[in-house]
Amino acid sequence: QVQLVESGGGSVQTGGTLRLSCVVSGNSYRTTCMGWFRQAPGKEREGVAILSTFTGSTTYADSVKGRFTISQDNAKKTLYLQINSLKLEDTAMYYCAAGQYYCRLRGTDFSNWGQGTQVTVSE
Repeated sequence: QVQLVESGGGSVQTGGTLRLSCVVSGNSYRTTCMGWFRQAPGKEREGVAILSTFTGSTTYADSVKGRFTISQDNAKKTLYLQINSLKLEDTAMYYCAAGQYYCRLRGTDFSNWGQGTQVTVSE
């Protein structure tokens, strides 16, 4: 079982930056993909960024390309999401996820989820 704990969320103004962290623990040797998802009130969950733990390749949602960067530090067993140029529409609960098979921006590909960290953007 894989445990994921997110941190780094907060309240920022538009144009600001945040770095979200996700500490991975437990039996993660089967994990092939790590990702960040978000869900705003009244909206469906949205895949934001994913990273293949085998190849290091990354994929981003069109809405965040050029502003978000996903990365990992294997020594620290931590996944990051650097968020720049924050927009009002980035306000959401952000979740870290781990998957063992496919690696796509689909929540159904991921079987392990953290509790989330809230990002709130204001003018």
